[in-house]
Amino acid sequence: MEQKLHPFAKFIAILARGKTKTRSFTQEESREAMEMILSGQALPEQIGAFLMLLRLKEETPEEIAGFTEGARATFEGLQSLPQVDLDWSSYAGKRRQLPWFILSVLLLSQNGVRVLMHGTGGHTPGRMYTRETLQKLGFPVARSFEDAARDLEAANFAYIPLEVMSPKLRELIEMRPLFGLRSPVHSFARMLNPFNAPVMMQGIFHRGFMDIHAGAGLLLGQPVTTVFRGEGGEIERRPNKPTVVWTAANGEIAPETWPALLEDGHAAADENMDLNHLIAVWQGTEEGAYAVASVTGTLAVALKALGRADTPEAAQEMAQAMWDNRDKDSLPVAR
Repeated sequence: MEQKLHPFAKFIAILARGKTKTRSFTQEESREAMEMILSGQALPEQIGAFLMLLRLKEETPEEIAGFTEGARATFEGLQSLPQVDLDWSSYAGKRRQLPWFILSVLLLSQNGVRVLMHGTGGHTPGRMYTRETLQKLGFPVARSFEDAARDLEAANFAYIPLEVMSPKLRELIEMRPLFGLRSPVHSFARMLNPFNAPVMMQGIFHRGFMDIHAGAGLLLGQPVTTVFRGEGGEIERRPNKPTVVWTAANGEIAPETWPALLEDGHAAADENMDLNHLIAVWQGTEEGAYAVASVTGTLAVALKALGRADTPEAAQEMAQAMWDNRDKDSLPVAR
C-alpha cells in the first residue's frame, strides 16, 4: 500500500531533485513552508533537510522575504503596535571589538528616535552578545511584546529577544552546533522588524548577502532598508575602512561608498573586551579614537537612513554633534 506523502515533503522535493530540476522557492512557497515549520506541521527530520538543502543552494531575496512573512504570521501578542522609527537587529555577536553600536543606539534614543532592537545570543562560543551586554549595562530585556512597547514609551528604546517573538525560531538558530553551519534562519531573523518600523538597518558579514537583504527589503515593501558589511556582522561601521552602504527604497537599490574615518587602515583586535572601557568612553573618563569613530560613524549611517541628513558628510557632522552633547550620566548601570 502506497503511503501518503507528508504535506511538507513537497518543499524537500523542490530542493532535492538534482542539478537540473532543483529550483528556488517563490516568495509564496517560502512563506507557506516557514509557517508550517513554525506552527509545528513539519517533522524534525524534514526541518534539518530543508535548512541544509537551502544552505547548499544559498537563499534568494524571494526566499528570505517569504520566510520573513511566514515567521511574522506566527507572532502572537501583537495587539497594538507602538510607533517605532528604526528596527535594529543584532544576531551576530562581537569577538574582535566591543559593541560600540549600542552607544550609537543610545544616542538615537536620546535624540528622540524610537529604536526597537531584537536578537539572540549564545549560539556561537567566544562572542559577546547584545542581550547579555545590555543587561550588564542596566537596560531591560523585554519578556513580551507588551514589555517592549512599554520600554519604548519610557526610553525610546527596547530590546526583545528572539525567543519572545518566536520560541521555535530561537530553537532553530540554536541548531547551528548540530549542523556546524549557519542556516537561513540566521539571515531572515534579521529582517523580522516586528513593530513595522519604516527604516530597517541590516549588518551583514559576507558581501554576497548585500543584494539578498536589500532585495528582500524591496519585496517586503519595506520603505527603507539600509545594508552594509558591519564589524563582526553587526550593524557597526568599521571606521578604519571605506564602507559601501546599500539603500533599498522606492523600488530601487542604491549603493553608496562612505569614506574611512581613521587614517590607520588596520584595527587591532581588542584582547580585553572589557565593558568597563565602553562605559568609560561614554562617560568621558577614557579616550578611544576607534571607539568614538565607530559610534559616530554608525550613527551617521542611521541618521541618513532616517532622512535626518542628505549626505554622508552632513550625517557625520550631525552624529559628532550628538556625541559631543550626549548625556554622559544616562547609562542605566551608572545611575
